[in-house]
Formats: sequence, C-alpha cells, structure tokens
Amino acid sequence: MALVIPAPATTTIPVAGGGEFPVRRIFCVGRNYADHVREMGGDPDREEPFFFTKPTDAIVPNGAEVHYPTKTKNYHHEIEMVVAIGKGGKNIPVAQALEHVFGYGVGLDMTRRDLQQEAKNMGRPWDLSKGFDNSGPCSELHPAAKVGHIEKGAIWLEVNGKVRQTSQLEKMIWSVPETISYLSDYVELAAGDVIFSGTPDGVAAVVAGDKLHGHVDGLTDLKITIV
Repeated sequence: MALVIPAPATTTIPVAGGGEFPVRRIFCVGRNYADHVREMGGDPDREEPFFFTKPTDAIVPNGAEVHYPTKTKNYHHEIEMVVAIGKGGKNIPVAQALEHVFGYGVGLDMTRRDLQQEAKNMGRPWDLSKGFDNSGPCSELHPAAKVGHIEKGAIWLEVNGKVRQTSQLEKMIWSVPETISYLSDYVELAAGDVIFSGTPDGVAAVVAGDKLHGHVDGLTDLKITIV
C-alpha cells in the first residue's frame, strides 16, 4: 500500500549496552506518591490509579537542551521512573506483570502547570498541559535482564545542584506490577509501550537556564538544560 505522505520517524530510546527501543505509546500514572497527592490537594487513601498520555515524540534524549514551551508561565518538573514494556498483553495478573517489562529508565513528566490547573477548573482534558512537544525527557533504558527489576531505592531531582524532589520508589501507592495489571484491564498493552510511573512531592517551576539532574538508584542519571 502506497503512503500518500512520508511516514513519521520512529521515536526510539537508547538502550544501555547497545540498540534502540522503539516507542509505541506513552502512558503516565497520575498521583502515585502519597505526599505528591497531598501537595496537589488530593486524598491518597481513596484514589485509584488514573492515566494520561503523551505523544510518542514527546521523548527527549539525555543531555538535551529543552526549550521553554509556549503558552505557559508555570513550567514544572516531575521526576519519574520509566518502565518500558517488552511483551504485550491484556488483563495481566499482578503476579505476572514483571514478565512484560523490558527495562527501566529515568524520565521527566514536564508540565504546563497553569494550563493544567485551568483545565481542571473548567472540567476539561489535560492534553495540552501534559502532552506537548519535548515534554518527556528520558535517559537510556537498562534491560531488566541485566539490572533486575527496580522495585526499591532512591528517586530524586536536583535543579542547579539543589534537591527539589526526593523519595523512595517503595513509597509508590501502586507498584509497577499493580500499575501494569490495572492499565492492561483498560487497554491491551503492546511491546514498545512506555509507562511513566508517577512523581514524588516537590514539583516546582523551572526557567530558562536551569539545569535538571534526575536520578533513580541503579539507572543512568538524566540531565537536561532548559533554554
């Protein structure tokens, strides 16, 4: 079948040790650390996981310069562990969920916070506050076959050398296996899907010139500069 326009380029994430991981879809878990739920005005004891998406080409490589986006005056960082799906499935049991994970990375869910708040106030979708250009910086992925499954350890973000966010992965409200299982009840996951697993508290604004340094124990650190 002949294409009437050129096919878009495939977005990929480098893999530690060589190769590229092709990205199919990006799902993001909202409010998955209790302290972040509280700082956003929610109740962590009653909320089940919910998801939003980013376009595939929101991915930005490690070390990149990221332009401050248009249409916002309140541009926020959210440090997260990224989970790359290597085997698809639906209605995946929690006990089998990690069998579907290819590997892990460090990501930033960059957010136009003012647009998000406006959308919330008006009962509208968050799309333009979360799914904009360059809104998903990501480090290289480490295959689970080499590093194991990252279920505990520190996660933090520094801005210009000062800690902004810091927590432990085991403080997630919904663990990675639970998140995969829950999401797979709503959509059939496929190889190439990526899940941003939620951010701890401490989200805040950045401006041009800021240098962001994100970390998850056992993975390659993520570093970007806002320009």
